[in-house]
Amino acid sequence: MVARPKLKILHTVEFYHPSRGGAQELVKRISELLVRRGHEVTVATTRLPERRETVINGVRIAEFGISGNSARGFRGDTLDYFKLLRSGGFDVMMNYAAQQWATDLVLPIVDQIPYRKVLSPCGFSGLFWPEYGPYFRMLPERLRLYDHLIFHSRTYRDIGLAQQHGLSHLSVIPNGAAYEEFGTPDKTFRERYGIPKDRPLLLTVGSHTFLKGHELCMRALRKAQIGPATLVVIGNTLPNLSCLPQCSSLARNVRWTTLGRKQVLLVDPPREDVVAAYHAADLFLFGSNIECSPIVLFEAMASRTPFISTACGNAGEIAAWSGSGTIIPTRHTSGGLVTGKTTDMARAIERMLADPSKRERQAEAGYQAWRRDFTWETIAEQYERVYLNQQKAHSSDPRQGGAN
Repeated sequence: MVARPKLKILHTVEFYHPSRGGAQELVKRISELLVRRGHEVTVATTRLPERRETVINGVRIAEFGISGNSARGFRGDTLDYFKLLRSGGFDVMMNYAAQQWATDLVLPIVDQIPYRKVLSPCGFSGLFWPEYGPYFRMLPERLRLYDHLIFHSRTYRDIGLAQQHGLSHLSVIPNGAAYEEFGTPDKTFRERYGIPKDRPLLLTVGSHTFLKGHELCMRALRKAQIGPATLVVIGNTLPNLSCLPQCSSLARNVRWTTLGRKQVLLVDPPREDVVAAYHAADLFLFGSNIECSPIVLFEAMASRTPFISTACGNAGEIAAWSGSGTIIPTRHTSGGLVTGKTTDMARAIERMLADPSKRERQAEAGYQAWRRDFTWETIAEQYERVYLNQQKAHSSDPRQGGAN
């Protein structure tokens, strides 16, 4: 058996562990799994005061005091970042997510980087925003200079833009959830948080950014005719951007208007409690206004928890892949956001809680789909395959001094 080459890989992403979020989770999982598979991985990211280490689980962290993007401008000293890009001796680079400094600084010089370049744009959230007009008029020409593009969906706006401009050097690699986290269910969440075993437990997970649909989920809980129930809202807060005060006020209102028969718990627990909450939940709710490919839906699948979601990002595609989701009617705004109605979410909750056999079928279908196709371990192999193919193409290119 021929041993696969060991690659020197650069991943770039705006934020990384211990920062939390979907982009951080993907890059962390893929980076660490590629290290386990024998590769050398460096992550270039924003310097964080709470990060104490420069090597985390084998992944080297290159920190930079940079912020901003092409539309808003950049702040910080970019010279060291350019030095890393041009002379780091990497075999392949993957820029994760557009519209942030770690990718946008690469775009003007992508053709000057002497190794293989991959971009995973992660949705193009600002595609319909006027301030990003010049950015997206420039972008297709820059995308052509990448050696490969990775998208998370066959249907979302980012792959649509690429196909509109005739770009075909691309792959679709979905998001996922980690077997090492979800493979062994933790059934202690209800007891630790004082939630009775016979009370329906609904869960939503997302940062307090005003865009994750917390209000929709809480209003739907209040409206749903389901008797006593608990909604757990798990979310961290970001500096200078938090809907937590508004969520706290609405949570009190839910309790007051239902005479305490329904309650909302707003928590930001350790990761192990987040995973335990998934395993304890009867339903996962997601009312988000904008996404690319929400990792939380894959985590619901991994925990055998059926989900109800707006048609944010490719949630409809994930529901079709998994057989474990219900997508409520969703209105799309001219700015690229989506919204759902409280009544539609409430009725969906009522129907699912009234049909235990359907919940069980969807739970098992989602779990089996996750085990088959959507563990990070499986997905890391797909990223590795892209990188190895790019390195092979680079070595075979006569311009690089490789074999013909």
